[in-house]
Amino acid sequence: MRSTRAPFARSRGRRLALAATGLAATLALTATACGPSDDKASDKAGSGTSQGADKGSDTGSDAKLPGDLADKLKDHGIDPDKWKDGGWKNFEKGEWLREAKDFVNPVIEGLWKPERMKDAKDPKKTIAAKDAPSDQGATDPEPSPVQAKREKTPYHENAAPVGKIFFDAPEGSMVCSGTVVKDPRNPGKSNLVWTAGHCVHAGSAGGWYRNITFVPAYNDLGKSEAELSNAAPQEVAPYGQYWADWVSTSAEWIDQGAASGGAGAPYDYAVMHVKPEQGSKSLEETVGNALEVDFSTPAAQSVSSMGAWGYPAAPPYNGQIMHKCIDKPGRLSLTSTQPTMYRIGCTMTGGSSGGGWFRMVGDKTQLVSNTSIGPAENTWLAGPQLGKGAEQVYDMMSKKYGSK
Repeated sequence: MRSTRAPFARSRGRRLALAATGLAATLALTATACGPSDDKASDKAGSGTSQGADKGSDTGSDAKLPGDLADKLKDHGIDPDKWKDGGWKNFEKGEWLREAKDFVNPVIEGLWKPERMKDAKDPKKTIAAKDAPSDQGATDPEPSPVQAKREKTPYHENAAPVGKIFFDAPEGSMVCSGTVVKDPRNPGKSNLVWTAGHCVHAGSAGGWYRNITFVPAYNDLGKSEAELSNAAPQEVAPYGQYWADWVSTSAEWIDQGAASGGAGAPYDYAVMHVKPEQGSKSLEETVGNALEVDFSTPAAQSVSSMGAWGYPAAPPYNGQIMHKCIDKPGRLSLTSTQPTMYRIGCTMTGGSSGGGWFRMVGDKTQLVSNTSIGPAENTWLAGPQLGKGAEQVYDMMSKKYGSK
């Protein structure tokens, strides 16, 4: 028995190593992109962040809301002036919009200063031991933990589509991770970001989160928390901030989603459409890469490896450094009536939520899932299979902005 197992283990290790090399290589910056300090970029990275950080107070009191957003707030009985002066902090039931059609996210200049970004916390979405599934006929043995590895710096060269998402919730400022994905109706000029539903909406107990923004290649050089205290804004957000002007998640997440226990997790995905702080260059053009999304729901046993990328924020991590885990996926079934999820061994913690899961298809890296849940012990991560429901959310977002 020992003689047959050892060669298999070595072979699996080689396959995972090769897959890791391929995944990392195709996440890298494409040859057509400009770096964050390249003067040839018409919308020079960092300039918007620097100017934004110099304007307004922590509540963004100097900001002006566009007329259409102001009108939308008024339609919901919300005073636009009070909103920009801090009214957005009111998450009382009557003020917290939750329906799919009610998303609003006015830009408040100067709100996400580097220090505020650094202090944002993870959303703590875990599955407790008592909620862990018994075998529903589609759950594989729990994987061994895979130690998360730091991504190479600079991030804009080694993991160009990956970034960090910031948002405000009733508990305070929060963080997740996200991935730039292609827009079929805007080839080469996508402004779409894939993340988890729980990074944009509270699920059954609440509504849409606020002040949602995406920062590609956050902390590009991988500086320590102490070093970031004195870092220039363009070092923290080399490409600036991309505020979400529309977000869509699954109806199942809105109706069933919960902060713990796994409720709604098989439908825990979302797509954001974002806009730059300044200029008109698309997100894909700016970072130099965007990934295709795979909606074929490949069987876990048919995939040699999947990789999860993100910014883990709960201890022992601090949310400032990008990490990754690569493992052969298994299956996780929370209930017999809901879709099976993917699961890999990984020690990343909260904050990595929403980060993309990638696999190699030929010579291409495709997004196949996103981080949704993990146990309190931080030994594995699980993500939804992206099937027809996820494709409908994605296609709707592309159609909405297809002519823009």
